[in-house]
Order: sequence, then structure tokens, then C-alpha cells
Amino acid sequence: MITHVTGGKALPKEIADQIVDRTDGVPLFIEELTKTVMESGILADAGDRYTTAGPVAPFAIPTSLHASLLARLDRLAPAREMAQIGAALGRSFSHELISAVAPMPRHHVDDALAQLVGTELIFRRRTPPDAEYTFKHALVQDAAYGTLLRSRRHQIHARIATTLEVQFPEIVAAQPALLAHHCTEAGLAEKAVGYRTNAGHQAMARSAMIEAEAQLSKGLDLLTALPEETGRQQYELGLQMALGMALIATRGYVSAVGETFTRARQLCDQLDQPPQASAVMSGQCIYYTIRGELARACQVAKELLEFGEARNDRDATFQGYASSAMSWFHVGDFVAARAHAERALALYDPAFWATNPVSPQSYAGMFVFRSLGYLGYLDQARFRRDAELELARKQAHAHTLAMLLGVSLLFDMHIRRDAASLLSNSEHLGTLSAEHGFPYWEAYSAWGRGCCLSISGRSDQAIPLITEAVNAYQAIGAVTAVPMFLTSLAEALGKAGRLSEGLEKLNDAARQIEANQEGWTEADMHRARGELLIGIGDLEAAEQSFHQAIAVARRQSAHFWGLRAATSLARLWRDQGKCNEARDLLAPIYGWFTEGFDTPDREEAKALLQQLKE
Repeated sequence: MITHVTGGKALPKEIADQIVDRTDGVPLFIEELTKTVMESGILADAGDRYTTAGPVAPFAIPTSLHASLLARLDRLAPAREMAQIGAALGRSFSHELISAVAPMPRHHVDDALAQLVGTELIFRRRTPPDAEYTFKHALVQDAAYGTLLRSRRHQIHARIATTLEVQFPEIVAAQPALLAHHCTEAGLAEKAVGYRTNAGHQAMARSAMIEAEAQLSKGLDLLTALPEETGRQQYELGLQMALGMALIATRGYVSAVGETFTRARQLCDQLDQPPQASAVMSGQCIYYTIRGELARACQVAKELLEFGEARNDRDATFQGYASSAMSWFHVGDFVAARAHAERALALYDPAFWATNPVSPQSYAGMFVFRSLGYLGYLDQARFRRDAELELARKQAHAHTLAMLLGVSLLFDMHIRRDAASLLSNSEHLGTLSAEHGFPYWEAYSAWGRGCCLSISGRSDQAIPLITEAVNAYQAIGAVTAVPMFLTSLAEALGKAGRLSEGLEKLNDAARQIEANQEGWTEADMHRARGELLIGIGDLEAAEQSFHQAIAVARRQSAHFWGLRAATSLARLWRDQGKCNEARDLLAPIYGWFTEGFDTPDREEAKALLQQLKE
């Protein structure tokens, strides 16, 4: 490598030995140190080799790569300033940009860049004015940047920021994080905060939630440099509001998310309910719902709806209806949930997406099809679900698609019992979640794969996967939907013959439902308990559980859950010889349905009624 740098000419042995000794075989160090020696003036060209021009002083060769690079830069006085400006711009930079930033005539810029290229400290692609330059190594950039005094560093970064804002608006629009960096280094804290906020929103728009969290957190760190009169609270509100949404995607529903929304709500109160208040309340409602604090979620949703209507604010009113749909759905009031979701969709404006981490239209739409399904409008639910999925795929917005795939797993499991669709959607959701860092939906993906195994008759394989999903879900602070997960786990345990363990899981589910008033799968939990009780021979308790399931379903107008529970009870009565009672129970519930004839529960109920008539 030394010989390659010297053009095939040998160095004096003592020089070569020092290079070998001090570089430890690091290729870049060998190359840079050899070039330093070549440029130092201590060698004389003897034709086929180099000799020393005089005695070599001890330690004349730098003992570190950084020192070697500094020595080379020091000997490039005319080009040194250009290297410093380039280092402030980044590892790579364009001829157009550095020419605009450098405070010197164009020909001086060209000469200095040519000198840096000639010494191979930077590489050039294409020719000026279309040239692109790249520092040979990050260490070269660091060395050049390290030679800048603090005051000079501020000046260069301020000049870069101003130049970008004035002459390169397309870069400003596309790369707000870059502007934030230069403004931070220039000591322009207020501008930097604004650009970090923009960068966070931009990252959220493309579902890059981990990046969004990083950008927004950096913005919050900068706030201490702002005096109060600059509107620091307003800046903080924007950052906290967006950060809360990003944290939900990246970390789930841990306490830090709640603290973020609480702080944002405090800022809203201090700023006398600014426009961002609706987004903050919406975020709070999501947090409280998934944390199992459904009473608080319903209260915040009510406050949000009143806030929007009082101000005739279409966006806030939309969010109020959408939040109400979410909270009432999980309580188990499917009629109210559907009505609120439909009202939200009637108000929807595409501009609303600017303040949301997922498509607001899809968010409201999913509570329409979920409510329709449990209310018993099975074909309408499938049509709306498929339309929402198709729209999300066209939008190519990862977070929205993950949300819809996640709730589609519930449709596939509960209403369709479709193993193929469960597997396909679970795998797609798992890929999206791993790629973008969505731990909440990653737990749903694992649950869906487990349910696919369970309904395919492979319960022994399903049990550990569903258990893993429950644990992962709870680890990120999520509470709501745990009873649903536990019900599916209990059913898998029952199929594996582990009936007592399954009943224990259902007892856990019942306790949580009672504590949190989470009613959306309560009817199915009672039905599943009845099936396991039959397995252990406690028919009286089983019948009681089926009656409880039917009663809950009737109270909720949840005809789907009612049909499923009534079919289980009718089957039990048939086996006990109570065919007339079974038929009288099941026939009117089955007869209510006017659609969804190809769903498993409808087909099973129909077949059972046929048996009861014979």
C-alpha cells in the first residue's frame, strides 16, 4: 500500500518502518500517513526510490491519523477554508451550494476545490458547475471541521442556513432537519426549534415514527435556549403534541406517553385553548382508551366534541366524533360508536391529515365497519373493511395500513374465521411493524398468527404464540383488548385439552372487563367460558354463562355476538333433548339477519336449526 501511494518508489527503511509501526495496519491511516510524509519535504526523489533530504527528527511523522490529516490541511493554506466550509456542509456537498456559501470569487472556489481533489482529501463526481464532492473519509471531514474556532463555526453555519433559505427553497422544504442542524450550530435556537418541529411532522407523514421521535425530542431539548418572550410555550405545545403521537407508534402506551399528553394539555390551558387543543385531547383519548381508562376516555371525547361545536371548528368536531366512536366502541355501545363514526366521516376534510399520524378518514372508517360487524350487518362490514384496506394500500401510508391490517385481523378471526386471510394479513402487518417500529401492531401480528394456528387445529403451536403476543402487548402499557386476547388464548387451551388453564385465563379477562368497563368482547368471553365449562362437565354453569352472553349481546344490540352465544346454548339444549327450547331460542335470532349468509356462524346456526326441525 505504501508503494502504491509513492508510485512504486521505495521509501527509506526507517521511514517505512515508522509508518508501519504507527498505523497498526489500518489502510486509511497507512495511506494518509504516507501522503503526509510525501508532502512534508523530508524526502528527495532519487529516480527509482526516495531518500531523506536530511536527518529525520524524532516524531516528525504524526502519531495519529487526526494529527496526520491536520498536518496535510495546514500545508493547504489556500484550500483550507474551502475544506472547512465543506466540512460544515456535510460529508458530501454540491459545487453549486459551496459556491453560493463561500465568501470568495468563483475562480478561487474552483481553484481551492481542485487542490483538495488533487490531494485526494475529497473526491469529485462530474464536472463543475454540476460537480458533487465527498470527503474521502468521515475522519477527513472531522479534522477539517475541528480546525474551526467556535465563532467562525457559528458564522459558517449561519451563512449556510441563510443561503439555503434564500437560494435553495426546495432543500428547505425537503430537508427541514438539515436546516435545523445548521441553525442549531449557528446558535439560532428559535429557528432550529421550528425546523425540528417541521422535520418531526414530515417524518410522521411518511410513517417514519422513530425518526419523528428523534427530531421532536431534539426540538424539545432546544427550548431551554429560548427566552419566554419568544413564545416558548407555543413551540413546546407543538412539539409535545406531535411527540405524543409518535411515541404511541414507537413505544406503545407507556407512562411517558401519558406524561407527554398531560404536559401538552397543561400548555393548552395556559395558552387559553389554542387551535392545537383538539389534537391534544384526541391524543389523550387514544391514550386513555388503550390504557383501559375508558371512563376518562369517554369524558375527554365529550369535552373534545363540545370544544369543537362551541367554536364551530370542523376539524375539532370531527376529532370529537371520531374519539367518541373509539371510546364508546370499547365500552361496548356499538350503536353509539357507529353513529359517531358516521358523523365524523360526514365532516371529513383531507386537510385534517396535517395534524394526525394516521389517515383520519380511515380512523373513523374502521369504527364504522367494526361496529357494523358486531351489530350483525356482516356484508356491509366486510364491504367497508375491504374499501378501507384498498384505500390505505393506495395511499401507501405505513402507519394507516398497519392500523387497518391490525383491526382486520379481528374481523378475520371473529366474523370470517378465515385462516388464510388471518395469516396473510398477520404476516403483512408483521413486516410493516418490524420495518417501521410499531410495537403495538407487532403484538397484533403475533396474535393473528397464533389465532390462525388455533383455528387450523394446531393449538399446541398457537398457545405459545398467543401468550407471547399478550405479554408483548402488556409490556408496552396496553390494557384494552387484553380480555379479547385472553379469550382467544383460553379457546386455544381448551382445544388442547387444557380446560382448567383456559378457565383461569377467562377469569382474568372477566376481572379486567369488570374493572375497566371494557364491554366490546364481553359477550364472547362468557360464551367461551360456557364452552369450556361443558368440557369439564359443569353443564349448569355453562348454561348460565351462555345466558350471560346473550344478555350482554342484547343490551349492546350486538346481534353477531348474540347469534354465536345462542348457537352454543341451543347446541347444549339439543344435546340435553330440549330441541323445542333450542329452536325457539335460536330461530328468531337467526331470522333477524338479512346478510352474511356465508359466514361460519350463520352457516352453523342454519345447520343447527335444520337439525332441530328434524
